[in-house]
Amino acid sequence: MREAAVDRIDSKVESLQRARTQDVSLETVERGIQAATRALSNLSQSDGHICFELEADATIPSEYILFHQFRDTEVRPGLEQKIGAYLRRTQSPQHGGWSLVHDGAFDMSASVKAYFALKMVGDDIEAPHMRKARAAILSRGGASNANVFTRFMLALYGEVPWTAVPVMPVEIMHLPKWFPFHLDKVSYWARTVMVPLFVLQAKKPLAKNPRGIGVQELFVTPPASVRHWPGSPHAAWPWTPIFGAIDRVLQKTQDYFPKTPRQRAIDKAVAWVSERLNGEDGLGAIYPAMVNSVLMYDVLGYPKDHPQVKIACEAIEKLVVEKEDEAYVQPCVSPVWDTALSGHALLEAGGAQAEATARDGLDWLKPLQVLDIKGDWAAAKPDVRPGGWAFQYANPHYPDLDDTAVVVMAMDRAMRQHGLVSDMPDYSASIARAREWVEGLQSADGGWAAFDADNNHHYLNHIPFSDHGALLDPPTADVTARVVSMLSQLGETRETSRALDRGVTYLLNDQETDGSWYGRWGMNFIYGTWSVLCALNAAGVDRSHPQVKKAAAWLIRIQNPDGGWGEDALSYKINPEFEPGKSTASQTAWALLALMAAGEVDDPAVARGINFLSRTQGADGFWSEERYTATGFPRVFYLRYHGYPKFFPLWAMARFRNLKKSNTGKVAYGI
Repeated sequence: MREAAVDRIDSKVESLQRARTQDVSLETVERGIQAATRALSNLSQSDGHICFELEADATIPSEYILFHQFRDTEVRPGLEQKIGAYLRRTQSPQHGGWSLVHDGAFDMSASVKAYFALKMVGDDIEAPHMRKARAAILSRGGASNANVFTRFMLALYGEVPWTAVPVMPVEIMHLPKWFPFHLDKVSYWARTVMVPLFVLQAKKPLAKNPRGIGVQELFVTPPASVRHWPGSPHAAWPWTPIFGAIDRVLQKTQDYFPKTPRQRAIDKAVAWVSERLNGEDGLGAIYPAMVNSVLMYDVLGYPKDHPQVKIACEAIEKLVVEKEDEAYVQPCVSPVWDTALSGHALLEAGGAQAEATARDGLDWLKPLQVLDIKGDWAAAKPDVRPGGWAFQYANPHYPDLDDTAVVVMAMDRAMRQHGLVSDMPDYSASIARAREWVEGLQSADGGWAAFDADNNHHYLNHIPFSDHGALLDPPTADVTARVVSMLSQLGETRETSRALDRGVTYLLNDQETDGSWYGRWGMNFIYGTWSVLCALNAAGVDRSHPQVKKAAAWLIRIQNPDGGWGEDALSYKINPEFEPGKSTASQTAWALLALMAAGEVDDPAVARGINFLSRTQGADGFWSEERYTATGFPRVFYLRYHGYPKFFPLWAMARFRNLKKSNTGKVAYGI
């Protein structure tokens, strides 16, 4: 039986080697471009911006239900049931639990939270799906094997003792900058999540939990009897035993800390959060920080109608995506990223409607540039003027270099491609200010990170709290590549710009032995290689350079038999290496854009890839993509950008058409 199934699969793969899958006509490509362009343009909102759904795993919608039950607050009618429907749909039919990605492996923390949330909304624990989930959890050691954040949530509900959670004393707020641990030494997302959490751990509140729901049946060993809670999978000597010993001391002494310094530390934490509360867009504009801020205010006695509590709650509710039959909660929103990348795709596609839509998007982006607030990044670079864009509608303390570079390149391209004679606004001042900020945030090693400079105190990833291994924001190849692309597109060369030269050197030194580059913010080596090959092309590195040729050969070698490209989240294991996956539209587009940047537009692999996109384009002009192709934290948190299969394939097809019709065959822009 199994052999017959394998034979059918092999036959299908072989059938994809037919001649009709090996090439594609420009007429077919043009039809696909026009359909995708119309569809994407139609999604532009009245003010010019585009914002797609941003989906993570079961964790956040589960936490949303538990958040409301913690506070005993009302959820709008029917919403809990819709979230329950979403959780049941995303439960794995293979292993019975929940995964971090579509069709992924069992994840303990996501499964524990999803089970807890479903029980909270009224699912019978003897229902088949609940029995299956419980069996999956228990067979893997039970809920005591969940990660730190899950155990923290369970402690807030009284399901595990506080000894299950590493101690992060609120007195951290008093530590001087020279101390080995300081807020400035960790990433922006860690800061915004941790500061209100310090207060919660100091106060140790208990959920109101009006329904009285618990999940003791998910433990193999009673939680009070557990003496050794899970550590970090990336544990390393000597940091792990050192920090473990410190935590054991803190566990025994934390209740004896002096009250006056503790209260001052709590006051500092509250002031820190309140300064960055960010209105209806929320603390850090990310869900975990928003929730922690509300719970912090609650435990300190702020009434539910207090302005700060109300606005923080409104920020959370804005992340809910409610549909006819189900609902989920986004980790954040991505309007700047979506609008800028859509603009690039539309400018590549060309035509009056596409160009007008792109221009409207750029006009919407222009006033969102942060010019008046020196955010947390200024701790490392105090003399640099602000000038970046954030990822979300508003997040002025945390603009990021990736978004900023992409916005700048779109503005520059729009002006150069069409000029002011086409009624294109002059973005020169915005571009100059952004360039100043971006150059100012270069790290000492020549690379660029997402939000900070020199945020690379790697020993901190070994503290017990950091079992996710993502406490830091060090420079990465993909963000560095985006900045190199930006500077190059603006006319700099390695000879005229020391910053650019150091960035290119960083990229060349960071190549993997197989020819790829690691992608921190997209999955994974395909994303990183696309980013870097675009940057090297823009920076004038010759397409015959051995490292460029090696990267192109790697991409051609990993192409799937159907002509597309795919990569699995397993690529982010402790010792990362490429893991092939089913072909997706977005990963195929990245590979194609990378090969074209490397000068391989005429390689048969590119024609096969464009053919794959043409064959899989839907009647609505878009591509279907359930698989996750973006990254929050490697191995811990992944993202499904609903916009990726809408603008990246269009971009790749339009670039193929343009290069085939050009005299040089060379990509003229940084991305």
